[in-house]
Amino acid sequence: MTMRKYFLSLFAVIIACQAYSQLKTYQVDAGKIKAHIQPTMYGIFFEDINMAGDGGLYAELVKNRSFEFKTPLMGWKEVKEDGADGSILILNRGEEDANNPRYIQMASKSSKGYGLINEGFHGMGIKKDDQYNFSVLAKVPTSSPVNLRIELINQKGEVIGGTNIIASSKEWKKYTSSFKATETDPKASLKVLIDGAGMIDLDMISLFPQDTWKQRPGGLRADLVQKLADMKPGFLRFPGGCIVEGRELETRYQWKRTIGDIASRRMIINRWNTEFAHRPSPDYYQSFGLGFLEYFELAEDIGASPLPIINCGMACQFNTCELVPLNELGPYVQDALDLIEFANGPVTTSWGKKRAEQGHPKPFNLKMLGVGNEQWGPQYIERYKIFEKAIHAKYPQIKLVCSLGPNPDGEVFDELNKTFRSLNANILDEHYYRSPEWFLSNAKRYDNYDRKGPKIFAGEYAAQSVGIASPENKNNWQCAMSEAAFMTGLERNADVVNMASYAPLFAHVEGWQWTPDLIWFDNLQSFGTPNYYVQQLYSLNKGTDVVSLTLNNEPVTGQDGCFASAALDNNSHELIIKIINTSKQEQKAEFSIKGVIPGSKGTLTVLQSDDLNAVNSLKEPLTVSPQKSEIGLDKNLVKLDMKPYSFNIIRVSIAK
Repeated sequence: MTMRKYFLSLFAVIIACQAYSQLKTYQVDAGKIKAHIQPTMYGIFFEDINMAGDGGLYAELVKNRSFEFKTPLMGWKEVKEDGADGSILILNRGEEDANNPRYIQMASKSSKGYGLINEGFHGMGIKKDDQYNFSVLAKVPTSSPVNLRIELINQKGEVIGGTNIIASSKEWKKYTSSFKATETDPKASLKVLIDGAGMIDLDMISLFPQDTWKQRPGGLRADLVQKLADMKPGFLRFPGGCIVEGRELETRYQWKRTIGDIASRRMIINRWNTEFAHRPSPDYYQSFGLGFLEYFELAEDIGASPLPIINCGMACQFNTCELVPLNELGPYVQDALDLIEFANGPVTTSWGKKRAEQGHPKPFNLKMLGVGNEQWGPQYIERYKIFEKAIHAKYPQIKLVCSLGPNPDGEVFDELNKTFRSLNANILDEHYYRSPEWFLSNAKRYDNYDRKGPKIFAGEYAAQSVGIASPENKNNWQCAMSEAAFMTGLERNADVVNMASYAPLFAHVEGWQWTPDLIWFDNLQSFGTPNYYVQQLYSLNKGTDVVSLTLNNEPVTGQDGCFASAALDNNSHELIIKIINTSKQEQKAEFSIKGVIPGSKGTLTVLQSDDLNAVNSLKEPLTVSPQKSEIGLDKNLVKLDMKPYSFNIIRVSIAK
């Protein structure tokens, strides 16, 4: 390189740095209301993938508790203490109990301990001094009572808690007992032994921590629900996702099989069991202990509007493409109608009565329902029309969500978008799993959408650090920051976009199939990713009304690497400014506020890292996490030195 070229290059760099360091004045006109922000704007999407349900949110510690896996003893091993002898049989009741036909018969021939040990879900997470509740359905074929010895075993084979149960009934009976753990172990196991000679039939062998969410027996894992509650989500979409469709129709999600007595909920294989060659999971099933009642209760607990998704007579189009003929669609449509009655009907209705019988007489105030998950093509459209006609004939107030397919553009998307707009659909569900660069370049995606057309649900999205479904994807700061920038476009267009949710939600560090994911956990701990904190900050700083924020009379959609939006919160009487600096230089900014009378102080919350590859982990859960401080105002001016690669939220009190 010649000296002349060198100095020219150096001069260009200096000029660029000066441009970034120059003070930029952003205009915030809080008197110009651009759009109303829906309470449902930022929510969560739950699907039982990555062990999110069994082994995750559902706090059951015993894997294959009712022996209904394809391999009946998967998760179990025979135990013979000190040379004990005995035998086990798997018996099948067939149609006598079609939902839970199998049970185990154990026979001990000696006075020593003989029985089974269960490995749990990658082990059992046990905490010292916590109480654990054991239960089992049992019957004794002979006249002699049987003593069951229940023991928690640590990784060294030592007993860290246990109890005894004496079973004597010749009919099926539920036995329960509670005990305290003496040690913490992330990978404990459970022994169920016969002490002495005898024979016993066992089913639904279960162990729960007593410390579940809201202390509900047989409930949900408290730390995971707390992370959801801490987001204050506007809605909860459940149960998925491709889980709704199933690989084939036989393994689709059928909500009626997930309510009522736990022992009567029919277990099925999880469709993510063998989906990914890089992460096979042959022991991944759905027990449905986490069923539709529990989903509705969860939504109610965390203040979220429920959004159930029902199968529309189509299995996953990436797998079998199995369809129900149109003239046989009636039962599927009836399931949708019955679901609405289950959620909203008075106790005098058939399904409202069933809800009340399960301990929830109060309706759940369901307002939305998704018809199909990620379907496309003419087959989906013709089925949707049938559902829409039947549902709105009986429940015209229910808003229906329809799919625009798996991609945010292309021929399939365009055809669905055109068709459903012509049908005056309520809510269109758009999905985008794309690169961080895509999210930055699409911050203006909704600027020119029809304001009078259907509303948009950004139903599934996540920036992919490597590529769609790559096992190498990371929840790094670059991805999270790009999502934060993109979300300014969702917020600026809140008159079009009414809902948005990151996906997937949960992942077990040893049991995942898909990355990236919002919240990661092992058997004892959990942590939020940088992406989690972006979602949480948007939800906690949502506001009620979008107001004008411009730079040189233009929306801030990437100028000098910055993206911004602003909103009023009429509940707290505050102005909220969100601005993301995606550049590697610090930038000086001031915000000139008009249209309201600001106070003299405010708060600044910053989510930032100099390292775009930074991630959180179980050992370092707060590597990228929000930092909050106070800031002052100079009359109507807020000054801010924006760090490189930063997401900044300013909250300023305003006069009522």
